[in-house]
Amino acid sequence: KQWYQRRVAITAGMNDLKEKAVSGKLQPHEFQGGTFTISNLGMMGIDHFTAVINPPQSCILAVGSPAKKLVPADNEKGFNVQTTMSVSLSCDHRVVDGAVGAKWLAKLKSYLENPLKMLL
Repeated sequence: KQWYQRRVAITAGMNDLKEKAVSGKLQPHEFQGGTFTISNLGMMGIDHFTAVINPPQSCILAVGSPAKKLVPADNEKGFNVQTTMSVSLSCDHRVVDGAVGAKWLAKLKSYLENPLKMLL
């Protein structure tokens, strides 16, 4: 129950910040001082991009748009259509070692490919 209350509080806070941002009333102290950013240009139709870290953040995740692609398959057609999405992680190596960032990205990939893993 406690995790649910925290989730509800986080969601309410995010919605409040979104409304302020959309209406142009977001104050600098409300978006500064973070450690991790997600930049989603996929919603604008951008397939792939590299995001730049904003100090003092340690990482930024760039999310591209999903796209259908042909992938090899062991069937009569020889291929399947699969939806793929590009993400890239930029890390400030003074804070996050690149190998640690790569492990985190691999774990994110496994969760996106099989969301039920997050519950286990």
